Amino acid sequence: MLEKECDKNIVRTIELAFEMIRLAEQGQEHREDPGCGVLYGILLDTGYRLLALAEKEKQAHIRKGEFKEK
Repeated sequence: MLEKECDKNIVRTIELAFEMIRLAEQGQEHREDPGCGVLYGILLDTGYRLLALAEKEKQAHIRKGEFKEK
């Protein structure tokens, strides 16, 4: 269990990014028109960008010794 709220939020952001990626992949499989393809393409891209940023921030917290679990 993490101690600090900011660290908990980073973990939640990572989870959210993975959920966005999963939803985008599902959406692409079931899309019916080009508009859906655009929507899910943007969702997928945004999910990967958010994941990269959150992972980078998590590593920064770890390096500073601030990402601590109870």
